[in-house]
Amino acid sequence: MIKSKTRETIVSYLFLAPFLVIFAAFLLYPIFYSFYLSFRAVSPTTDMFSIFTDMKFVGFSNYLRLLSDFDFWWSLVSTGYYAVLYIPLSIAASLMLAILLNNQLKGHSLFRSAYFLPNVLDMFVVGIIWLFIYAPHYGILDRILTQLGITYFAEKGVLANGKTAMLGVVAALVLKNAGFGMILFLSAIQNIPVSVYEAADIDGANEWQKFKNITLPLVVPIILFLIITGTIGALNAFSEIYAMTGGGPQMVVAGKTVGATNVSGYYLFRQFERMNYGYAASISYFLLAITLTISYINVKLLHRK
Repeated sequence: MIKSKTRETIVSYLFLAPFLVIFAAFLLYPIFYSFYLSFRAVSPTTDMFSIFTDMKFVGFSNYLRLLSDFDFWWSLVSTGYYAVLYIPLSIAASLMLAILLNNQLKGHSLFRSAYFLPNVLDMFVVGIIWLFIYAPHYGILDRILTQLGITYFAEKGVLANGKTAMLGVVAALVLKNAGFGMILFLSAIQNIPVSVYEAADIDGANEWQKFKNITLPLVVPIILFLIITGTIGALNAFSEIYAMTGGGPQMVVAGKTVGATNVSGYYLFRQFERMNYGYAASISYFLLAITLTISYINVKLLHRK
Protein backbone atom coordinates (compact mmCIF):
# COMPACT_ATOMS: atom_id res chain seq x y z
CA MET A 1 0.00 0.00 0.00
CA ILE A 2 2.82 2.37 0.96
CA LYS A 3 4.78 1.47 -2.18
CA SER A 4 1.69 2.13 -4.28
CA LYS A 5 1.28 5.62 -2.79
CA THR A 6 4.99 6.32 -3.24
CA ARG A 7 4.77 5.25 -6.88
CA GLU A 8 1.76 7.52 -7.42
CA THR A 9 3.60 10.43 -5.82
CA ILE A 10 6.64 9.89 -8.04
CA VAL A 11 4.45 9.67 -11.16
CA SER A 12 2.65 12.86 -10.15
CA TYR A 13 5.95 14.71 -9.77
CA LEU A 14 7.13 13.38 -13.12
CA PHE A 15 4.05 14.85 -14.78
CA LEU A 16 4.69 18.14 -12.97
CA ALA A 17 8.40 18.15 -13.82
CA PRO A 18 8.14 19.91 -17.23
CA PHE A 19 6.09 22.73 -15.70
CA LEU A 20 8.43 23.02 -12.69
CA VAL A 21 11.47 23.23 -14.98
CA ILE A 22 9.85 25.95 -17.11
CA PHE A 23 8.63 27.76 -13.97
CA ALA A 24 12.12 27.71 -12.45
CA ALA A 25 13.86 28.74 -15.67
CA PHE A 26 11.55 31.57 -16.74
CA LEU A 27 10.20 32.88 -13.43
CA LEU A 28 12.20 31.89 -10.37
CA TYR A 29 15.63 32.38 -11.94
CA PRO A 30 14.84 35.89 -13.32
CA ILE A 31 13.45 36.93 -9.92
CA PHE A 32 16.58 35.92 -8.01
CA TYR A 33 18.94 37.09 -10.76
CA SER A 34 17.32 40.54 -10.90
CA PHE A 35 17.75 40.79 -7.12
CA TYR A 36 21.42 39.94 -7.64
CA LEU A 37 21.68 42.61 -10.35
CA SER A 38 20.18 45.26 -8.04
CA PHE A 39 23.47 45.25 -6.09
CA ARG A 40 25.65 45.64 -9.17
CA ALA A 41 26.35 48.19 -11.88
CA VAL A 42 27.74 48.15 -15.40
CA SER A 43 31.25 49.57 -15.67
CA PRO A 44 31.55 52.57 -18.05
CA THR A 45 34.27 50.69 -19.95
CA THR A 46 32.22 47.52 -20.43
CA ASP A 47 31.33 46.62 -24.01
CA MET A 48 27.89 45.27 -24.91
CA PHE A 49 29.17 41.69 -25.30
CA SER A 50 30.34 41.36 -21.69
CA ILE A 51 27.76 43.40 -19.81
CA PHE A 52 26.55 40.64 -17.50
CA THR A 53 30.01 39.21 -16.80
CA ASP A 54 31.77 42.51 -16.08
CA MET A 55 29.41 44.07 -13.54
CA LYS A 56 30.91 45.34 -10.32
CA PHE A 57 29.41 45.06 -6.85
CA VAL A 58 28.12 48.43 -5.60
CA GLY A 59 26.23 47.37 -2.47
CA PHE A 60 23.11 49.43 -1.76
CA SER A 61 24.16 52.28 -4.07
CA ASN A 62 21.36 51.60 -6.55
CA TYR A 63 18.75 51.69 -3.79
CA LEU A 64 20.25 54.83 -2.26
CA ARG A 65 20.22 56.45 -5.70
CA LEU A 66 16.44 56.11 -5.71
CA LEU A 67 16.17 58.52 -2.80
CA SER A 68 17.71 61.40 -4.76
CA ASP A 69 16.45 60.61 -8.26
CA PHE A 70 13.90 63.32 -9.06
CA ASP A 71 12.82 61.60 -12.29
CA PHE A 72 12.05 58.38 -10.41
CA TRP A 73 9.90 60.14 -7.81
CA TRP A 74 8.16 62.05 -10.57
CA SER A 75 7.40 58.72 -12.26
CA LEU A 76 5.75 57.56 -9.00
CA VAL A 77 3.69 60.77 -8.91
CA SER A 78 2.66 60.17 -12.53
CA THR A 79 1.80 56.57 -11.68
CA GLY A 80 -0.34 57.74 -8.76
CA TYR A 81 -2.13 60.22 -11.02
CA TYR A 82 -2.63 57.46 -13.58
CA ALA A 83 -4.12 55.17 -10.90
CA VAL A 84 -6.36 57.89 -9.42
CA LEU A 85 -7.82 58.53 -12.86
CA TYR A 86 -8.00 54.95 -14.13
CA ILE A 87 -9.29 52.94 -11.17
CA PRO A 88 -12.47 54.95 -10.34
CA LEU A 89 -13.34 55.50 -14.02
CA SER A 90 -12.78 51.82 -14.84
CA ILE A 91 -14.89 50.60 -11.91
CA ALA A 92 -17.69 53.07 -12.67
CA ALA A 93 -17.77 52.13 -16.38
CA SER A 94 -17.71 48.39 -15.63
CA LEU A 95 -20.45 48.63 -13.00
CA MET A 96 -22.64 50.78 -15.25
CA LEU A 97 -22.34 48.31 -18.13
CA ALA A 98 -23.09 45.38 -15.81
CA ILE A 99 -26.24 47.04 -14.45
CA LEU A 100 -27.47 47.87 -17.95
CA LEU A 101 -26.89 44.32 -19.23
CA ASN A 102 -28.48 42.83 -16.11
CA ASN A 103 -31.78 44.40 -17.18
CA GLN A 104 -32.05 41.76 -19.91
CA LEU A 105 -32.01 44.21 -22.79
CA LYS A 106 -32.81 42.82 -26.20
CA GLY A 107 -29.60 41.43 -27.64
CA HIS A 108 -27.79 41.64 -24.29
CA SER A 109 -25.61 38.62 -25.16
CA LEU A 110 -24.35 40.41 -28.27
CA PHE A 111 -23.63 43.59 -26.30
CA ARG A 112 -21.83 41.61 -23.60
CA SER A 113 -19.53 40.02 -26.17
CA ALA A 114 -18.99 43.35 -27.95
CA TYR A 115 -18.03 45.14 -24.72
CA PHE A 116 -15.68 42.34 -23.68
CA LEU A 117 -13.97 41.98 -27.09
CA PRO A 118 -11.55 44.96 -26.71
CA ASN A 119 -10.20 43.35 -23.53
CA VAL A 120 -8.57 40.54 -25.54
CA LEU A 121 -6.73 42.94 -27.86
CA ASP A 122 -3.10 43.81 -27.20
CA MET A 123 -2.72 47.20 -25.52
CA PHE A 124 -0.02 48.26 -27.97
CA VAL A 125 -2.41 47.74 -30.88
CA VAL A 126 -5.19 49.60 -29.06
CA GLY A 127 -2.74 52.41 -28.28
CA ILE A 128 -1.85 52.84 -31.96
CA ILE A 129 -5.55 52.98 -32.87
CA TRP A 130 -6.19 55.68 -30.27
CA LEU A 131 -3.11 57.53 -31.45
CA PHE A 132 -4.87 58.05 -34.77
CA ILE A 133 -8.18 58.90 -33.07
CA TYR A 134 -6.50 61.62 -30.99
CA ALA A 135 -4.35 62.95 -33.84
CA PRO A 136 -4.79 66.68 -34.56
CA HIS A 137 -6.26 67.82 -37.90
CA TYR A 138 -7.22 64.37 -39.24
CA GLY A 139 -8.14 62.45 -36.06
CA ILE A 140 -11.79 61.50 -35.51
CA LEU A 141 -11.95 63.21 -32.11
CA ASP A 142 -10.49 66.47 -33.41
CA ARG A 143 -12.92 66.50 -36.34
CA ILE A 144 -15.90 66.02 -34.01
CA LEU A 145 -14.71 68.69 -31.58
CA THR A 146 -14.03 71.11 -34.44
CA GLN A 147 -17.57 70.62 -35.73
CA LEU A 148 -18.81 71.47 -32.22
CA GLY A 149 -16.72 74.63 -32.21
CA ILE A 150 -14.07 73.32 -29.78
CA THR A 151 -10.63 74.11 -31.19
CA TYR A 152 -8.52 73.71 -28.04
CA PHE A 153 -6.92 70.49 -29.32
CA ALA A 154 -6.69 71.49 -32.98
CA GLU A 155 -3.07 72.60 -32.81
CA LYS A 156 -1.39 69.84 -30.76
CA GLY A 157 -4.04 67.22 -30.11
CA VAL A 158 -4.88 65.51 -26.83
CA LEU A 159 -1.66 63.56 -26.37
CA ALA A 160 0.73 66.45 -27.05
CA ASN A 161 -0.83 68.57 -24.31
CA GLY A 162 0.68 68.05 -20.85
CA LYS A 163 -2.67 68.78 -19.18
CA THR A 164 -4.67 66.21 -21.14
CA ALA A 165 -2.18 63.53 -22.23
CA MET A 166 -2.64 61.30 -19.18
CA LEU A 167 -6.41 61.63 -19.34
CA GLY A 168 -6.31 60.61 -23.00
CA VAL A 169 -4.26 57.50 -22.21
CA VAL A 170 -6.54 56.57 -19.31
CA ALA A 171 -9.71 57.04 -21.38
CA ALA A 172 -8.40 54.59 -23.99
CA LEU A 173 -7.45 52.08 -21.29
CA VAL A 174 -10.83 52.36 -19.54
CA LEU A 175 -12.73 51.67 -22.75
CA LYS A 176 -10.47 48.71 -23.48
CA ASN A 177 -10.65 47.05 -20.05
CA ALA A 178 -14.21 47.90 -18.98
CA GLY A 179 -15.44 44.57 -20.35
CA PHE A 180 -13.35 42.59 -17.84
CA GLY A 181 -14.83 44.35 -14.83
CA MET A 182 -18.27 44.20 -16.44
CA ILE A 183 -18.16 40.38 -16.49
CA LEU A 184 -17.16 40.25 -12.82
CA PHE A 185 -19.83 42.71 -11.72
CA LEU A 186 -22.48 41.04 -13.86
CA SER A 187 -21.72 37.66 -12.31
CA ALA A 188 -21.91 39.12 -8.78
CA ILE A 189 -25.16 41.00 -9.45
CA GLN A 190 -26.86 37.97 -10.97
CA ASN A 191 -26.00 35.96 -7.84
CA ILE A 192 -27.95 38.37 -5.62
CA PRO A 193 -31.29 36.68 -4.74
CA VAL A 194 -34.27 38.24 -6.48
CA SER A 195 -36.19 37.95 -3.22
CA VAL A 196 -33.97 40.66 -1.71
CA TYR A 197 -35.03 43.14 -4.38
CA GLU A 198 -38.66 42.04 -4.07
CA ALA A 199 -38.57 42.72 -0.34
CA ALA A 200 -37.12 46.18 -1.08
CA ASP A 201 -39.97 46.82 -3.54
CA ILE A 202 -42.52 45.92 -0.88
CA ASP A 203 -40.85 48.42 1.47
CA GLY A 204 -41.20 51.10 -1.22
CA ALA A 205 -37.53 51.44 -2.14
CA ASN A 206 -36.75 53.17 -5.44
CA GLU A 207 -34.02 52.11 -7.91
CA TRP A 208 -31.35 54.32 -6.37
CA GLN A 209 -32.09 53.04 -2.86
CA LYS A 210 -31.91 49.42 -4.07
CA PHE A 211 -28.59 50.11 -5.75
CA LYS A 212 -27.12 51.94 -2.74
CA ASN A 213 -28.35 49.54 -0.04
CA ILE A 214 -28.34 46.18 -1.82
CA THR A 215 -26.31 46.03 -5.02
CA LEU A 216 -23.35 48.19 -4.05
CA PRO A 217 -22.58 46.56 -0.66
CA LEU A 218 -22.74 43.09 -2.21
CA VAL A 219 -20.26 43.91 -4.99
CA VAL A 220 -17.67 45.47 -2.66
CA PRO A 221 -15.39 42.38 -2.95
CA ILE A 222 -15.30 42.88 -6.73
CA ILE A 223 -14.51 46.58 -6.26
CA LEU A 224 -11.61 45.78 -3.92
CA PHE A 225 -10.31 43.17 -6.37
CA LEU A 226 -10.40 45.70 -9.21
CA ILE A 227 -8.61 48.23 -7.01
CA ILE A 228 -5.82 45.70 -6.41
CA THR A 229 -5.50 44.73 -10.09
CA GLY A 230 -5.81 48.38 -11.14
CA THR A 231 -3.01 49.39 -8.77
CA ILE A 232 -0.76 46.62 -10.03
CA GLY A 233 -1.64 47.57 -13.60
CA ALA A 234 -0.74 51.21 -12.92
CA LEU A 235 2.66 50.24 -11.50
CA ASN A 236 3.28 48.02 -14.54
CA ALA A 237 1.87 50.40 -17.16
CA PHE A 238 4.09 50.44 -20.22
CA SER A 239 2.52 49.39 -23.54
CA GLU A 240 -0.08 52.17 -23.64
CA ILE A 241 2.51 54.82 -22.71
CA TYR A 242 5.06 53.49 -25.20
CA ALA A 243 2.51 53.37 -28.02
CA MET A 244 0.69 56.65 -27.38
CA THR A 245 3.01 59.20 -25.77
CA GLY A 246 6.51 57.77 -25.29
CA GLY A 247 6.46 59.22 -21.77
CA GLY A 248 5.79 62.76 -23.04
CA PRO A 249 4.89 65.45 -23.66
CA GLN A 250 7.62 67.35 -21.87
CA MET A 251 6.69 69.80 -19.12
CA VAL A 252 8.51 71.72 -16.40
CA VAL A 253 7.96 70.76 -12.74
CA ALA A 254 9.94 72.33 -9.90
CA GLY A 255 12.40 73.72 -12.42
CA LYS A 256 13.06 70.32 -14.01
CA THR A 257 11.90 68.99 -17.38
CA VAL A 258 9.86 65.81 -17.02
CA GLY A 259 7.47 63.72 -19.08
CA ALA A 260 3.78 64.24 -18.35
CA THR A 261 3.07 60.51 -18.77
CA ASN A 262 6.43 59.14 -17.64
CA VAL A 263 5.00 56.50 -15.28
CA SER A 264 7.19 54.14 -13.26
CA GLY A 265 6.84 51.20 -15.68
CA TYR A 266 8.02 53.32 -18.60
CA TYR A 267 10.81 54.87 -16.53
CA LEU A 268 11.96 51.35 -15.64
CA PHE A 269 12.05 50.46 -19.35
CA ARG A 270 14.14 53.55 -20.08
CA GLN A 271 16.73 52.44 -17.52
CA PHE A 272 17.03 49.04 -19.20
CA GLU A 273 17.30 50.80 -22.54
CA ARG A 274 20.24 52.82 -21.20
CA MET A 275 21.86 49.60 -19.88
CA ASN A 276 21.41 50.66 -16.24
CA TYR A 277 20.45 47.10 -15.40
CA GLY A 278 21.38 47.23 -11.73
CA TYR A 279 19.47 50.45 -11.16
CA ALA A 280 16.49 49.13 -13.13
CA ALA A 281 16.47 45.99 -10.98
CA SER A 282 16.44 48.08 -7.80
CA ILE A 283 13.50 50.09 -9.18
CA SER A 284 11.60 46.89 -9.94
CA TYR A 285 12.04 45.63 -6.37
CA PHE A 286 10.98 48.99 -4.95
CA LEU A 287 7.82 48.82 -7.07
CA LEU A 288 7.31 45.22 -5.96
CA ALA A 289 7.41 46.34 -2.32
CA ILE A 290 4.77 49.01 -3.04
CA THR A 291 2.58 46.47 -4.85
CA LEU A 292 2.78 43.92 -2.03
CA THR A 293 2.00 46.58 0.58
CA ILE A 294 -1.08 47.86 -1.26
CA SER A 295 -2.26 44.32 -1.99
CA TYR A 296 -1.88 43.37 1.68
CA ILE A 297 -3.93 46.38 2.79
CA ASN A 298 -6.68 45.60 0.28
CA VAL A 299 -6.80 41.93 1.29
CA LYS A 300 -7.18 42.94 4.93
CA LEU A 301 -10.03 45.26 3.97
CA LEU A 302 -11.63 42.48 1.93
CA HIS A 303 -11.52 40.06 4.86
CA ARG A 304 -13.18 42.65 7.09
CA LYS A 305 -16.16 42.58 4.77
